[in-house]
Amino acid sequence: MMVELEQTLRPGIEEMPGFLAFYTGADEATSSLSNVSLWVDLDAAKQLDRFQPMLDSGKPFVDKGATFERPVMNYSTLWQMQSASRN
Repeated sequence: MMVELEQTLRPGIEEMPGFLAFYTGADEATSSLSNVSLWVDLDAAKQLDRFQPMLDSGKPFVDKGATFERPVMNYSTLWQMQSASRN
């Protein structure tokens, strides 16, 4: 379901001011999904809280038994690291 949702969410998210990156992952062992997005600042990140396609996308997951952590957590960057050599 999450893979199919990309085509709905990607265009709107990519157009949001301050958007840097968005990652979605799945852990099959725990049957859990995680979204991590990177933004220039907190105000930009909070756009997802009002992004209607994102809000609407939750219902089909809930209908299949999913739960969501609320409120959505936003973190300020304390430090970062990148690979010195990108292969």
